[in-house]
Amino acid sequence: MIRIDSVTKRYPDGTVAVDRLSLDIPDRSITVLVGPSGCGKTTTLRMINRMVEPSEGTILIDGTDITQQPVNTLRRSMGYVIQNAGLFQHRTIVDNIATVPRLLGWSKDKARARARELMERVGLDAALARRYPYQLSGGQQQRVGVARALAADPPVLLMDEPFSAVDPIVRKGLQDELLRLQAELGKTIVFVTHDIDEAVKLGTLVAVLRTGGQLAQFAPPAELLSHPADDFVEDFLGADRGVRRLSFFPSAGLPLLTTPIVAVDATAEQLAARDAEDVPYLLVTDLDGRPLGWAVRGDLTAGQIRPEKLLPYGHPFHPAGDSLRAALDAAVLSPTGWAVAVDTEGRATGVVSQATIGDTIRGEHAKSGDGTARTPGPRTEKTEKTAHPAKTGKVTP
Repeated sequence: MIRIDSVTKRYPDGTVAVDRLSLDIPDRSITVLVGPSGCGKTTTLRMINRMVEPSEGTILIDGTDITQQPVNTLRRSMGYVIQNAGLFQHRTIVDNIATVPRLLGWSKDKARARARELMERVGLDAALARRYPYQLSGGQQQRVGVARALAADPPVLLMDEPFSAVDPIVRKGLQDELLRLQAELGKTIVFVTHDIDEAVKLGTLVAVLRTGGQLAQFAPPAELLSHPADDFVEDFLGADRGVRRLSFFPSAGLPLLTTPIVAVDATAEQLAARDAEDVPYLLVTDLDGRPLGWAVRGDLTAGQIRPEKLLPYGHPFHPAGDSLRAALDAAVLSPTGWAVAVDTEGRATGVVSQATIGDTIRGEHAKSGDGTARTPGPRTEKTEKTAHPAKTGKVTP
């Protein structure tokens, strides 16, 4: 969809913001530009819609040079989302979203109908349509910004640190919403962030830029974490890149134990049978099989199990969809060191120890390489379209 070919941005004072950058951005993907301050990621994004004009090189969209069409036409053919949403404070939410369709000549009724449709799609209550931006929370305003960018159904969506101004809980929700929308709409998204966790979570491909706008590495997130191209990329990824990498390994293969699970109405015989097992704790569930908490083996008496006296069971994980990182997190945060697996209805399907998860992690690392090998250099060749692992459940080696 987008080809950036040997693009340089040099300012009159001699400052080079982007230096001979070449990227092939595949169709219907999320390509994330990430790097330290001054690496040229926002400048690169703005050159795609000609808010910044390149000094050298060409940018092609569907094979057409972007300089071959009027700049206003180019910009109206793309969605653009920025930090703090950039909404018009004097316009209602519905009219903010309808901005580009109105510029394209749509009737007011048609544009507002499209705006209301998009409000529902991005998770905004229809009752907010007649409010003004200052009457919404930061997260709601960002959703309005996304809806406005999608209003004219553009094939390309440019996003410049759109979620960085909101708190971590809202940010996670917005990230999940973007992945859901992308699964439905299949846009070509170029996303700028300084947060490597956000880049790894959202990106089909991640371009790591050095200060001065040079490409350090361009690869899928799993490959980036497994095989950083050089010391700069490795340092930027941080000391916990191994933990981040676990997000690309499914937890479905973990060996779960069901024998340490007992119901709150367990009989003396059932409790005695559990005592024979070599597990120091028992997970107590309600009558529907949903976890209530942990108890030390031998401390339970039939007919006298009191849920309020149990140890908390922590945050469970879902083997059907969660990663090894989620399972490890559940075990580490559990007071017993054991993680609880549940099904989609919240019923306990088994438990697994931190030690067993560690063994599985070592096995996965052995199968895919130890992560210390490095690629010969930054990848700038065209990359085949790759589905996001969160949607496919597949592991990129």
